[in-house]
Amino acid sequence: MGSTNNNIKSRLFAPPSSTPCTRSHQIGALTLIALTFFTTRLLHQSLAPSTSFSPHFDSDEFESDAVRFSGEGASLRWPRRGYGSGIFIKIYVYDENEIDGLKQLLYGRDGRISPESCLKGQWGTQVKIHKHLLKSRFRTHKKEDADLFFVPSYVKCVRMMGGLNDKEINQVYVKVLSQMPYFRLSGGRDHIFVFPSGAGAHLFKSWATYINRSIILTPEGDRTDKRDTSAFNTWKDIIIPGNVDDSMTTNGIRLVEPLPLSKRKYLANYLGRAQGKIGRLKLISLAKQFPDKLESPELKFSGPDKLGRSDYFLHLRNAKFCLAPRGESSWTLRFYESSFVECVPVLLSDHAELPFQNVVDYAQISIKWPSSRIDTQLLEYLESIPDKRIEEMIARGRRLRCLWVYSPDTEPCSAFSAILWELQRKTRRFHHSLETFWLHNGSIVNRDLVEFSKWKTPMLLP
Repeated sequence: MGSTNNNIKSRLFAPPSSTPCTRSHQIGALTLIALTFFTTRLLHQSLAPSTSFSPHFDSDEFESDAVRFSGEGASLRWPRRGYGSGIFIKIYVYDENEIDGLKQLLYGRDGRISPESCLKGQWGTQVKIHKHLLKSRFRTHKKEDADLFFVPSYVKCVRMMGGLNDKEINQVYVKVLSQMPYFRLSGGRDHIFVFPSGAGAHLFKSWATYINRSIILTPEGDRTDKRDTSAFNTWKDIIIPGNVDDSMTTNGIRLVEPLPLSKRKYLANYLGRAQGKIGRLKLISLAKQFPDKLESPELKFSGPDKLGRSDYFLHLRNAKFCLAPRGESSWTLRFYESSFVECVPVLLSDHAELPFQNVVDYAQISIKWPSSRIDTQLLEYLESIPDKRIEEMIARGRRLRCLWVYSPDTEPCSAFSAILWELQRKTRRFHHSLETFWLHNGSIVNRDLVEFSKWKTPMLLP
């Protein structure tokens, strides 16, 4: 029997020649295969760009379709399908001195508005994303190598501080875009704009004419309150988190630390102005009926009784549930702020869109309640939820809140890194537009058959 087995092995492993294959040959061949395999893997890993989220793949069915990255004491998973196993995009950031008019969108008509003044408050994302991209490993200084182009602008802050009015904003944007050949080349499809407020791209009055194909980063996915047409498109645009105060998001000691659940005075709270909005008015009225359950103090935003930054978060942490109704628009910064005082957010805005829904199951960390049912039924429902379940939701929110923090892409988990993952899926190998044509030799020309490298600015825009 042993002789028969040896004959079979000889036939399987022997080369075409008549030279016999010994056991030493077999062991040597297997060793060479193993060395080649591991050397190839090491070489592949050393050449591939590292991702922001240190991907790790497990063997089970779910993990094989996700990229894992570290959050606050836990692992989050980014879907591999449609995104790839890592971030490989190259983003070109337009320089403020490169395009005439770009400085006005950053600093106002007189150049007096500082980035630092625009960094604070709920619109600070426009500055933070720009600053992080300037230092990002995924930035390229060559337009011809770029997958995407970032157009920096602090236009919401500039407008609020009187640096530009609506008419000027419109005129400057059109002027800026007319000087960008690559914008014309793609029809704007590979250009990124940040509009960090409820107005979204409507800050640029002619957005529908000029940047309706571009990628818009905004916390606002809906404009049903004032306009029939939304500037947000689920196919191309990205919902981003609001800008939570840095003093609450930095690692280590925060400005205000959470209270144990047993020491919180209120069942729920609402901290904000009425602004004539029905949902907010209902909450304020409800708080007057049940002052021991729902806190809704009359807030002062100016004068000697103005609510300070730390006072705001001290109030916010003193309840189990933080109510987040819609205001001028659907999105609400309070939804994100509540996570950092470990208060379960209750979204009372039917049309609100939330970021990164491909990795975050919001039903595990928050509650969404119909805005048409803001009454005693809401308080009765919240009161029925056991503390054990609340603690579980808080614990999950603690692990996920790193996605609301605008840290550099060197951090294993951040809003900025998550945005890069989303942008990765927006990249296209080819951008077909109304003004681009191509010939048999691969050259790109305009309708006058002028090659792209010879296009001149300023150019007419649609």
